[in-house]
Amino acid sequence: MGTNKNAPKQPTVLISYKGDVTDDLFHCVMELVEDKLDRTEASTRLRRKIYRIMVESLQNVYHHFDEIESIEGSAFPVTFSLEKGKSNYQIETGNHVLMNKVDDLRGFIDCINQMSSEELRAYYRRQLSNGQFSSLGGAGLGIIDIIRKSGEKITYQFHPVNSDYSYFSFNVKIPA
Repeated sequence: MGTNKNAPKQPTVLISYKGDVTDDLFHCVMELVEDKLDRTEASTRLRRKIYRIMVESLQNVYHHFDEIESIEGSAFPVTFSLEKGKSNYQIETGNHVLMNKVDDLRGFIDCINQMSSEELRAYYRRQLSNGQFSSLGGAGLGIIDIIRKSGEKITYQFHPVNSDYSYFSFNVKIPA
């Protein structure tokens, strides 16, 4: 059987992880990401942008995941991946959040996703200068920074795990 030369090319997985997150793992993964990006044909500027967005994404996971006690057959670990597609790079992360955070997180991302680049810049500066923290436990600068640096909206999903937890996954594309 022959191959279809017109079939869309599948993305290349540069790095993928599923499991627990620790300080040591975080630093090791960032070194691996940097090494993988150095081996791509992407420009230095694009590699830096991808690296910075990956750092923000992983910091969000590391600092804002809610640890869940293992529930047989339904628990999801922390996940993240970096893929290279035909016209973009894609970063996906996933982690548990408490159900009582879902509406605030959804509302925040929806609000940020609707802002123009000028509105995002102004909102970022306001958050930075007034130092107020949201009900999510941060000022939201990481997610704002991801959108600003990528120039793309974040896509996300919530998957209920049980009555207390939901699994939050988000995806950002970075044009190549």
